[in-house]
Amino acid sequence: MGLFAVSQHKEEALLARMEKLGIREEDIRETFVRASGPGGQKVNKTSSCVFLLHVPTGLSVKCASERSQALNRFIARRILVDRIERIRKGRASLQRQKIEKIKRQKRKRSKRAQEKVLRLKRMQSEKKALRSKIPPEDV
Repeated sequence: MGLFAVSQHKEEALLARMEKLGIREEDIRETFVRASGPGGQKVNKTSSCVFLLHVPTGLSVKCASERSQALNRFIARRILVDRIERIRKGRASLQRQKIEKIKRQKRKRSKRAQEKVLRLKRMQSEKKALRSKIPPEDV
């Protein structure tokens, strides 16, 4: 087994990506902290959360998604490499655009837009009411 608790193939792929981007292991400052969240006493005793700082760029990553420290080390490095790659290739703006789109979707509608939606709903319900069966008349 290598540096991380993952398959040899995954580890080699990560190290190759790091080498391709020029990220050296010496440039990464790694510290371990106690995780938070569910886990009870186990979480309070072990430092399974990994905090990475890439000194040249100043980017930092904190990963506590898994219970294993070794697996968190791998995931944190992968996240760090993704962020650096995004910055270097200019894809950070695409990520920002996605976030902005979600914010727009969640934003409260204007009064005029809300009235339009309600008007269209009323029209639809009136159409549906016309489709109902006609009750038989008393003969």
